[in-house]
Amino acid sequence: MQIVADTNIFLAVSLNEPERDQIIELTRGQDLIAPEVLFFEIGNALSSLLKKNLLETEQMHNVWNTTQKIPVEIIEVDIKSSLTIAAKHIIYAYDAYFLDCALKTNSPLLTLDKGLKHVAHQLEIETLGD
Repeated sequence: MQIVADTNIFLAVSLNEPERDQIIELTRGQDLIAPEVLFFEIGNALSSLLKKNLLETEQMHNVWNTTQKIPVEIIEVDIKSSLTIAAKHIIYAYDAYFLDCALKTNSPLLTLDKGLKHVAHQLEIETLGD
């Protein structure tokens, strides 16, 4: 089965967050997919953690390297479709990219973001790890 994995999933695993083991269990043997903005979002999140002094530069690079070891298929973003979702649900386009990816591939979404899960349910997208 294909699973659309949100950016926070990659970060939670790579940063050894409390949800890590559950995420690994949910995704074991599954094919992860994500929109092409995934790596830009990971980079932005890591630089944000650095800016907030929650990571040092070497740690940031180590976490980046760890995220790159997680196999994921990158899916092309349909920006116009995503913007339609964003406008209808008053969410950021970056969140809408993951929702659009789930809709286009008929795949469940794995995210730690409760607001994103809520919109996914409105769009009748299955979410994992509820």
